[in-house]
Amino acid sequence: MKKVNSVEEYIEEHAPFSEALTLLRSIINSTELEESIKWNAPIYALDGKNVIGLGAFKQHFGIWFFNGVFLKDEKNLLQSAQEKTKGLRQMRFESINDIDKNSVLAYVKEAIENQRLGKEIKPIKTTKKDIVVPEGLRKHLKENTVLFDAFKLLTPSKQREYCEFIAEAKRDATKQTRLDKITPMILQGIGLNDKYKNY
Repeated sequence: MKKVNSVEEYIEEHAPFSEALTLLRSIINSTELEESIKWNAPIYALDGKNVIGLGAFKQHFGIWFFNGVFLKDEKNLLQSAQEKTKGLRQMRFESINDIDKNSVLAYVKEAIENQRLGKEIKPIKTTKKDIVVPEGLRKHLKENTVLFDAFKLLTPSKQREYCEFIAEAKRDATKQTRLDKITPMILQGIGLNDKYKNY
């Protein structure tokens, strides 16, 4: 995805969901959160602390709650978000019809209140310099911006697993087979070895 300089531009770049993203934006902007662009996406902060992010992908769009782990989630609307941080939670939608404005606003207000109360999980600092993306995977990510965005959301350990999986392949045909295998997994936000792990 190309670099965006405004929320309007971000919404325009995700045309299939533009009406829904505009609706979510208007709900969030009815609060005191400050809107900006960070990491090439709309971010909403309170006193300089990130509270909410707005995001769109190929099949869905949604709201990220940076410290969503503290939300009561009485309506069971939140999903864990790929362990990027222990606190991150996502409210995911596939169409504008899925959005209940009152529920969204209630969750947003609760997130603001939690931020005011100082409820915050500090992200675990990891060194990304350890991750060496092999040429085949780098080219594949560069050609598919949706895949690139999904890869960036993975934890460093999951990124490393995928990089090593591709780098270990000796033949080009094997690399291509492996790239075909991991593409849907990356888009789903799951790690290469998740099925073997007990969460």
